[in-house]
Amino acid sequence: MTRPKPGFKAELDQLRQEMTAAGASPAAIAVEIRTRSRVRPRDAWRHVHGWSLQQAADRLNDLGIERPGEAVAADASLLGKWEKWPATSGRRPSLAVLRLLAHLYGCGIDELLDLEDRRALPAGALRTLHGESGPAAHGTTAATAAQQPAGPELVRSVAEESAAWAQWAETSNVGDLAMEQVMADIQAVARDYLTDDPVTVFKATRRHRDRVFALLEGHQHPRQASDLYAAAGYLCTLLAWMSSDLGKLNDADTQGRTAWLCAELAGHDDLRAWVLSTRSKVAMWDGRMRDAITHAQHGAAVGGSGTVGVLLACQEADAWSQLGASAQAGAALGRALEARDAMTAPDEIAGLLSCPEIRRINYSSSVHLRGGDASTALRELDAALAGPSHSYGTTAQMQIARASAHVALGALDGATAALEPVFMLPSDQRLAPVTGRLREVARAVARCPAAGSRAAAGLQGAIEEWCLDSVPRHFTLSPSTGTR
Repeated sequence: MTRPKPGFKAELDQLRQEMTAAGASPAAIAVEIRTRSRVRPRDAWRHVHGWSLQQAADRLNDLGIERPGEAVAADASLLGKWEKWPATSGRRPSLAVLRLLAHLYGCGIDELLDLEDRRALPAGALRTLHGESGPAAHGTTAATAAQQPAGPELVRSVAEESAAWAQWAETSNVGDLAMEQVMADIQAVARDYLTDDPVTVFKATRRHRDRVFALLEGHQHPRQASDLYAAAGYLCTLLAWMSSDLGKLNDADTQGRTAWLCAELAGHDDLRAWVLSTRSKVAMWDGRMRDAITHAQHGAAVGGSGTVGVLLACQEADAWSQLGASAQAGAALGRALEARDAMTAPDEIAGLLSCPEIRRINYSSSVHLRGGDASTALRELDAALAGPSHSYGTTAQMQIARASAHVALGALDGATAALEPVFMLPSDQRLAPVTGRLREVARAVARCPAAGSRAAAGLQGAIEEWCLDSVPRHFTLSPSTGTR
């Protein structure tokens, strides 16, 4: 195939426009492009539509999602290799890819293949294209048995079958650049969740998960399949975390179990650790403190790079403090510091799946509060909130912890002031952990010496009114949201 000359696309665009104006069919335009430019048939049909490699790849990906079992993750590089095949720099497209391309370009599969392609295609693929099932599909009769090869021809035939299988094994519905894009998409939703509307990000995460699931139903190299299982696991982990934030703990557990299966299939320790961290979080908010501790300890034993070890130790401390086990909680906080100091690699996903210093202090301050050390908790919180923020959810929980510390220290006015930025959160950012922590403050106010005062009653009323206009509350009242 000749290398395109400068102005190649402009010339083809002009040719296409002239032939279209003259009433030529797409097939006639494809033939003319091939005749004049000496390009491969699949390349010619792309130019019939005037698409770049990336534009065609994007459309092919969208089309694959709509057709069960035929999803692809093509990029410009992979589509270019499919077009160049059977040249040595090309890659043979599978029959599923050829069907998708034919549907995309509005032509027959045979119009995407020339003699050179047909010579390189395995005999089985050619039979399939011609609608021939072969004698093996109907059993062996006396007539067909007489047609079976024998002697040297038998050996050669079996070798050709192995070669045909090897060519199939070499095909993939995922390009390397497309796999990079999948991971970039996961990192984006994990980052966006910290600042954007949670339901919108949840829906985007679901779309990415569905695409990865569809790709896994196709064929790819073992290494790529492992990467896809890891991607699916991270997406289900994010969905589990988000589901619990939306107040749907049973659904979060379901996502967590699927994420664990993906982690096992991928053999991915970092993912295993993050799944167990997420399951620990779900168990804690479900009141299953022993399960939360077990998951956190299991995750720490698995290991994992980045900050997951810090978060797992913090979660263990949080659950121990809920049980009143101050010594165990303190020891776990110590392990969180050790994990932070021993960290050598960044988080693979980051965003929601990370534990920067401000998030660690959010946990440690809560443990100090439950242990009766409100002064230490308040000092930690004030120092942390003066630095970089992590997310609106973490910041809100830390302001709520400041309010709890002020209540414990007998400063109801300080608690009210601490909650002012929390009360300003829009309703679509009022997630279950925040409403749960806020109700803890209301219970603490009811037990404090100022309980029954006008200030105490006003603060409790403001908290209750705020919690009624929250995402979990809206989900509970909405007829379109079940537990699916």
